[in-house]
Amino acid sequence: MDFEGPLAEVEARIAELKKLTEETDANFSAEIEELEKKRAGLLKDVYANLNAWEAVQVARHQDRPLLRDYIARVFSEFVELRGDRYYGDDRAMIGGFAMLDGRRVMLIGHEKGRTVEEKVESNFGMAKPEGYRKALRLMKLADKFGLPIVCLIDTPAAFPGVDAEERGQAEAIARNLTEMVMLSVPIIVVVTGEGGSGGAIGIGVGDVVLMLANAIYSVIPPEGCAAILWRDSDKAPEAAEALKLTADALLRIGIVDGVIPEPPGGAHRDHAATTAAVKEALIKHVDKLKGLSGKKLRERRLKKYTNMGHFQLPR
Repeated sequence: MDFEGPLAEVEARIAELKKLTEETDANFSAEIEELEKKRAGLLKDVYANLNAWEAVQVARHQDRPLLRDYIARVFSEFVELRGDRYYGDDRAMIGGFAMLDGRRVMLIGHEKGRTVEEKVESNFGMAKPEGYRKALRLMKLADKFGLPIVCLIDTPAAFPGVDAEERGQAEAIARNLTEMVMLSVPIIVVVTGEGGSGGAIGIGVGDVVLMLANAIYSVIPPEGCAAILWRDSDKAPEAAEALKLTADALLRIGIVDGVIPEPPGGAHRDHAATTAAVKEALIKHVDKLKGLSGKKLRERRLKKYTNMGHFQLPR
């Protein structure tokens, strides 16, 4: 990433000195130690001052933890459930029973894939109607058995293709919004990477909505916004600033309820620390909500979302 220029130079120098140490009898430990300190300082400074477009780049980083990483590190005994019972199985949307540190939950989330083959299979994390219908089927199953629902969001958007529209993409997402509000079990949502448009909100109605510190959450990707407003996708950085899509901005205006810190340098540099922070946050909120009745959860959820978007006209 362009903004990491000085950091990349230091890391390249560290790698060079380590290689020389292995290949020769020279001792560069003092120099390496000094550069490591400089690297730590740069990581802290650079990532503490990201602008909106830089946050977009970090949220999309190819090495950020994917759903599979959270399944492996945060949950146990995951049992995947496939299919929407109408059309087929969407590999962009994964879900099933899981254990969260001894707590039974229903886990649902977007899967982007890491290799080319995986990305194609999962359609780059862009779910189709059958993905949202599968998610709703699993949510209703969780409601039946009294299981908290955990939704992990990481998608650029719902798939906008002709086949998805023919099978009712908009209806599937709209139905999820309506049904999720009325569920009687806790719903905890975490935006782990990209939270794009209806693709995100289709599994994003929660009692608690959290974001990783460098994640983004927006009604439209910056490139799409720039293409509509200026007919120029090169203006995406300006669009990113206007969209208020960063975690801190969304927390200030009440769209999300909390921000989960990322390790220095972003989640892509330390999967273990990132997944541990997500696990801690999930446990905290599952335990906090488990004592509320279904009626209370529905009332709180409805109030939470109907209160969004209020504004006051100037006098």
